[in-house]
Amino acid sequence: MDRLFGLDQPAPTDEYTAHLTTAHDNVELSIIRSILEGEEIPYRVRERGSGGVVKVIAGYSMYGSDIFVPAELLEKATEVLDAYRNGEVIEEEDADGEV
Repeated sequence: MDRLFGLDQPAPTDEYTAHLTTAHDNVELSIIRSILEGEEIPYRVRERGSGGVVKVIAGYSMYGSDIFVPAELLEKATEVLDAYRNGEVIEEEDADGEV
């Protein structure tokens, strides 16, 4: 049934952005947004299917929210998100390249 309504694939986007992940609730979306903002990675959120309308009416979308980042930052964004999901500490480098 999801294929019928286009819910089985990320929302279409342009060639300059890449699909990072899909958040399935507002809490997960907020956490991912916070992580990307903390790492200064720009992102765009698009709702699947009629999720945008459903979110306005109900306050959340049961279809999920696709998160896109610039294609050249996809690897960095994936590493940061995977580190969070695996409970790893992300160490920042100083100006000299030392941790």
